[in-house]
Amino acid sequence: MKKLFITRKMPEHMVQQLVPYYEIVQWNEVSTSAPAKFTEEAIKDADAVWCVGGDSFSSQVLSNAKNLKLVANFGVGYNNLDIDLMKTQNILVTNTPNVLNDATADLAFALMLSTARLIPQNMKCIEQNKWTGWSPYQGAGVDISNKKLGIIGMGKIGETVAKRSLGFDMEILYYNRNRKEELERKYNATYCDLNTLLTQSDFIIIFTPLTPETRNLITLEQLKLMKSTAILINVARGGIVNEKDLYIALKEKKIWAAGFDVFEEEPISNKHQLLQLENFVATPHIGSATIGTRDAMMQLNIDSLIALVKNEPIPNLIY
Repeated sequence: MKKLFITRKMPEHMVQQLVPYYEIVQWNEVSTSAPAKFTEEAIKDADAVWCVGGDSFSSQVLSNAKNLKLVANFGVGYNNLDIDLMKTQNILVTNTPNVLNDATADLAFALMLSTARLIPQNMKCIEQNKWTGWSPYQGAGVDISNKKLGIIGMGKIGETVAKRSLGFDMEILYYNRNRKEELERKYNATYCDLNTLLTQSDFIIIFTPLTPETRNLITLEQLKLMKSTAILINVARGGIVNEKDLYIALKEKKIWAAGFDVFEEEPISNKHQLLQLENFVATPHIGSATIGTRDAMMQLNIDSLIALVKNEPIPNLIY
């Protein structure tokens, strides 16, 4: 029987699907990766690994994994994995595309609404018993409807957001490696360069993957191009926006607000400097965090792992 190493504690009803196919070694914690020694020993003779987006493997660990044929990554992004090295060792990698598009797009809009309408600040007003009356601008935020939405990275999730934005009568600008003329016709979207998008958009949402080209794509130089009333949302990956520069831009009111679900180093501390700002809203990397979506993601991983044992075409390969 083949051996499977699961790097985190996964729901039992999901793991049970794999019991007929694998001898399973599983780290028993949900939120933390297995220690290096545990991982090195478990992966040494494993045929497959089921990991999550926060897990990575050193070159030494992979070089000692002589039987390893497949890594099933729980997430659509896979920047945690050394893909080039895995290719040289003929280790296949799968991810969980498409099933999380709706959930992530919904969270992007939730962050837009929260930042635009000052929802956390207004909730705090009630919690601190400061709601003592009414005034014309009490708790007043900014409108979303009939505004310009700039989408950086027009993949499947970006397109899902574009679809939702039509209900808010938003005008869509997008920046992408490739122009998508069919999408432009479908959503009345306008293709433009990054600087144009930053200069003209009222709301900017980042969906591009983290690559060497996109790391620090948004620094203080780009933030200064944005409107002082603009709002920046990141539900893609930390590291695309320079967090120190974002802090400066928010503190000096160069932009209205920002809402982030992702950070360069995760999890962040409650002492993180961005959390000290009134015009910053954060969520703990929950873009795909609905029960239905997470179940669907796990099922894609399971289908890939079972296909390996059955010697069938492996779905959701990234290369």
